Parts: sequence; C-alpha cells; structure tokens
Amino acid sequence: MATTPAAASGAALLDTLGDFTSRENWDKFFALRGTGDNFEWYAEWPPLEAPLLDLLRGSGAGEATEILVPGCGSSVLSERLYDAGFRRITNVDFSRVVVADMLRRHARARPEMRWRVMDMTDMQFADGSFDVILDKGGLDALMEPEAGTKLGMKYLNEAKRVLKSGGKFVCLTLAESHVLALLLPEFRFGWDMSIQAIPSKKSAFQTFMVVMVKGKMGVAQTIKSSLDQSAEYCNMKQANAVIRAVGNENIIRESYSSGVDVLLSLRDLQLGAIGDLKVIVPGRRRQFILGEQGCSLFCYKAVLLDSKKRTEAFVYHCGVFIVPKARAHEWLFASEEGQWHVVESAKAARLIMVFLDSRHASADMDIIKKDLSPLVKDLEPGNPEEEAPIPFMMAGDGVKQREILQEATSEVTGPMVVEDVVYENVDGDQNSTSEKMFRRLIFKRSSGLVQSEALLVRDSPSDETDKNNKSGSATSKKRRNQKKGSKNSLKIDHSFLGSSYHSSIVSGLSLVASALSAAAATGVKVSTTIIGLGAGCFPMFLRGCLPFVDIEVVELDPMVAEIAKKYFGFSVDEQLKVHLGDGIKFVEDIAAASHPVSNNSDNDAIKILIIDVDSSDLSSGLSCPPVNFVEDSFLLSAKQFLSEGGLFIINLVSRSSSVRDMVVSRLKTVFEHLYSLQLDEDVNEVLFASPSKRYLEIDHLDAAVTKLKDLLKFPVDVESDIKRLQKLQ
Repeated sequence: MATTPAAASGAALLDTLGDFTSRENWDKFFALRGTGDNFEWYAEWPPLEAPLLDLLRGSGAGEATEILVPGCGSSVLSERLYDAGFRRITNVDFSRVVVADMLRRHARARPEMRWRVMDMTDMQFADGSFDVILDKGGLDALMEPEAGTKLGMKYLNEAKRVLKSGGKFVCLTLAESHVLALLLPEFRFGWDMSIQAIPSKKSAFQTFMVVMVKGKMGVAQTIKSSLDQSAEYCNMKQANAVIRAVGNENIIRESYSSGVDVLLSLRDLQLGAIGDLKVIVPGRRRQFILGEQGCSLFCYKAVLLDSKKRTEAFVYHCGVFIVPKARAHEWLFASEEGQWHVVESAKAARLIMVFLDSRHASADMDIIKKDLSPLVKDLEPGNPEEEAPIPFMMAGDGVKQREILQEATSEVTGPMVVEDVVYENVDGDQNSTSEKMFRRLIFKRSSGLVQSEALLVRDSPSDETDKNNKSGSATSKKRRNQKKGSKNSLKIDHSFLGSSYHSSIVSGLSLVASALSAAAATGVKVSTTIIGLGAGCFPMFLRGCLPFVDIEVVELDPMVAEIAKKYFGFSVDEQLKVHLGDGIKFVEDIAAASHPVSNNSDNDAIKILIIDVDSSDLSSGLSCPPVNFVEDSFLLSAKQFLSEGGLFIINLVSRSSSVRDMVVSRLKTVFEHLYSLQLDEDVNEVLFASPSKRYLEIDHLDAAVTKLKDLLKFPVDVESDIKRLQKLQ
C-alpha cells in the first residue's frame, strides 16, 4: 500500500510492516500492538455507521444477512455491526495472532460471530455463501504497486465466487489510481456499481465506499456516483482524481452498451461481457482479441461462435479453427454467414475462429498452437478436465487448383516459383460457377512471399484470326483448343492490380493530380522511376492507366526480368524501359548529374520516384524496402533526384513499430512534406514524401481525387484509399 493509513496511533508501528502482503509482517505488527487493542485503517465507525447500516438493512435478508469481513484485522467494524443486530458475521484474516486475540475478546460477548484463519485470496467457502462482503482496506493492502495486480485479482475472483447472486461487495478504499485501474474493469460487466465519499475530519486521506451488486452477466451499467466537484472533501486532489477515473470508466461502459460492436479482449469475455462462458448459448457470436503483451507471444483477432443447433451430435465440445492470412478475406471466413457454415462443418458446439495476419507470417504453426492453447482454454464451456486438449483445425492456403510453370534459383533473389492457381470461392459466392485463374511469382526467401499476382483472362480468338488471315483448319483447331481451356487462350490482364498497396500508390497520386492533369493536357511526359520490377505487373498497369507517363524500371536481378517477360506479358517500348542494375546507384548517379530547378519554373514537369523492393535481410526489422533505401545518404539523393518537386513513394513493410518510427523520422528530416496511407488489412504502409509544396494540393484533396479519376484509364477505388491518407507531423 503506497499510502499512510489515517490512524495516527499506529504510525510508530508502520515500519514493522513494510510489505503489506506479508503474513509474517502482519503477525509481528499485531504482536507488537498487544492484545485487546483496536486498530482502524481509514474511516472510523461514526462516519461509516449511517451509510453502512442503511446499505445492510436494504440488502433483502435483514438481520439474517450473511456477512463476510475479509482481512478483518483488529477493527471494531464487526463488533459494531453485531451490536446493531447483524449476528451472522464471518471474519477472516491470515494472521493467526490477530484472529486468536479477536476470538478471545468476542467469544463470550458475541458468541454467534465467527473467526477464521484464512487467506482471502484462497478462501475455503462454497460458491454463493454470502449476501454481503465488507472489505475495509483489504484490497488496498494487496495492491502494493511493486507487487502488481496478481494478488488483487485473485482476491476479487474469490470475492465474486463466494458472493450470492444479488449480493453486495462493499469496498472501503482510498481509491488510488492503481487500485481503481483493477477494480473498475473487474466489475464492468454484470455488476451494478455505485460510489460515495465517507466524510472524515480526522484523516488526511479521503475514504470512498464502492458498492458492487452482483447481477446478470453481459450487461455494462454506468457507475452511479454521488461524488461532485463542488462537494467538500478532506482531500480535494484525491477526490478529483476519483471523479475523473469514474467518468472515464463510464465512457467505456456506455460504448459497450451503445449497441456498437466493440472489439472485446479475452479478459472482457472472462469477466462476462457476453454472458457466462461456461454455458453454450446457441447462435452466440462475438469478435474479440486473443492475447496481450506479457502473457502471449502474439495477439490474434478471433471470433467465438456457439453452434445454432442444440441437438446435433457434436464431434467436439470446443474447437479452434485457424484461418491463414491468405484466406482471411474469403466469404467463408470473412462473412458471418460463411463462418456459420464452418461451425456446422466442424461439428463443434463452440468454435473459436482465429485469424492469422502478417504479424504471424514468420512463426511456425506449432509455435502458434502452443501460444494459443492456454488462451483458448479459458474459453472452453462446461468444467473441462485440466488435461483435456482442445483440437486445432486449420483452413488450407485457399488454393483449389495449382500448376507450377517454373521453379528457378537466382544468385540474387534465391529460389522462385511461377504458378497458376485457382482460389476456392474467390468471388465470395457459394453458388458461383465461374473460376478465376491467377498467375503468381513467389519469392521463397521471405516465407513464401507472393511477390506478384496477375489475373489471367481469356484471349479473344477472332481478332487474331482476322489479323493474321489464318487458314480455316488452323482457326478451327485453335478454337477447339480454347474450348478445352488451353493455356494458349489465356493472357495477363494488365488492367488488374493484384496488390492493394499498388492501388494505394495510384490513389496517392491525388496529392499531385493538378500537375498530372496539366502534363496530360500539354503532352508533357511525366518521368516516373520505379525501383523493383517484380513480375512487371505494376509498371504495365501504369503504362496503360496513365498514358502520359514515361516509366523507367530498375531491376537488380536479370532472372526476374526474364520471368516477367516470359510469364507475365511484360514488354518494353518508348514509354516503358528497363535498366538492369543497382537502383540506389541509378538514383544517385542521376541526382549527382542534375541541377536544382527554380521553383518559379512552370515548364518543368513533375517527377515521381517509387521504391517497391523487398528485402532479403529481415534481421533489420524491414521487410520492404532494404535498409539501404532508407539511409540518410540515399534519401538525400532521392530529394535531389526530384529536382525540388514531385513525389518520393515508398512501400514500407515493418512489423517493428520502432523501426517504422525510425524510417519516418529520417524521412521527416530530409523531406518537408510527408504523408502516410496505411492499408486496412495488410502490414503495408505507403509513404509519400515531397521536398516542397510545389506540386502538392493537400488543401483541395476532394477536387484532386476527381481530377485523378478523370485521368485514369483503368478503375481504381481512389475515394476509399484516400480516406486513410494522413499527414505525418
């Protein structure tokens, strides 16, 4: 306990305690005080008498009320209640010294009152034994700031267990911030809570009486408070802190009861946010977060689903279904209707559906299961045996059909795979008969990273036939092959963007839409440099979508360039060129040869530099780009490369918040303007930097979005993307 108690008579003995959670220290404390002496922590009896007796007489059981006083010490509280007519009082304390003394003092005068030596964090009482629990400083004593919340939480769990339904837990406390931080959320769901101040002129510290009435689980009631800023307290600073804490808690409680689907924590569920977890409630479904820092390796988005059918012969009482990131957005797992299909197929009375994302990409599945096992154990219904394991099920990678076209190993990139795949239910329509096929380039160095994904579409045979004036027999043969689904009848759809961050890059061009529009109108080509080719899908999209851009792509790996041409329809022309070499050196050489352009020069076209490269070294905490691309020296070259105007765009992927903050800090140092577009569903973040405001029109973004959409030849959902654009101050 961090606060000196009110009783001045005990001040000389406080040094004997030190640790308020130590049984030995309390025995020594009471032995030194001697027998027959009373010691009061916090409020004396006179100011407590009226509010306590009113509360107890209104408890329903009258003078037959079963009262528990945990951590009773040598207080006169119990004898005063006994003399007021409440005879069924059980006092517990883990100090044998004080219990023996109190028993000797009251055995004859108050024979019906009971005294037990017992640890209040592990009480030997049956569930629902008491109508009222009266705690006078007990919780505060357990909540030593250095000891954390473990003992306090154990005690509160015991108090809830031994209290009857409709019973009252009365906590007399100094309501320090660390105590309220545990007490208020622990009684958030299913408890009717009120708080009032106990008047006192003797103490330097304000005592509060917090009353929790045990009600129906799942309901978050706001706290009823008689505290008022204008009231008189012996410690106004202390009172105002409690008023603020109660106000903040009520805001949280109102959000839970507002009907909004608040994302709950595992602790919320354990506390009864959705009712009794031990009971299967048919059709109950709720999203929540599993795991937290300090108690698990990872956090997981999860959904609890109790089967709608009561009578089905379930194979599993409770099961866990893991959904990999690649399948998380399919109808079967992303929609509520689809999730109920999974529950039915799994034949589980309760299914915990766990969604993996980019945070879990590098973790072995056995590690994931080991991390989840103790977390989901708390969600198992009934009273399962401790040893009974919960079965884990898992969705596949979502690929229904796969054909590997090439496997190759490059000295630069390492092992690569080109494959054609058909996904299961790719349209999210259970009744759809159409199947879309995608071509993927996979870099195995990054846990099987799908580096590029392109949509395959049917090629039209008639135009080619007329153009080449094929013979009738050859034409007939070609059409027969196409009916059979021949690979020759498929081509890459370069109007399709397989990566959502590429869509975000395009949408971010709204920042400079007026400059792009002016270039398109005057026939001036916009110089666009992309570092990193991949399968070539993005530069091919840009060439068709924005015909007025001149694109130069720099690719380090010749094998990647060959694969892009052979399998992904990549081609070069006057508008789109490829340079094989080091992207950093390419930018630095041009920057060194360039001369700053005056800001008054209206004829100079905007320039765009895009960094879209993954890293082979993940030890830096960066998945994209390699760390060399965010060093100060390169950032300064990028600034010079833009000739004082334009956009520097980086696809940033980092699971480390500190690494991400480091990159942002470096960019802020070099570039005057910096914007971020965070993707909703992925770990990717697209950063847009500019050395000056020359081409930016952030103040007229709505109009700029319209201008950009008018320029695009292919559809891009610019409005949805641009809503997430933020300026990094």
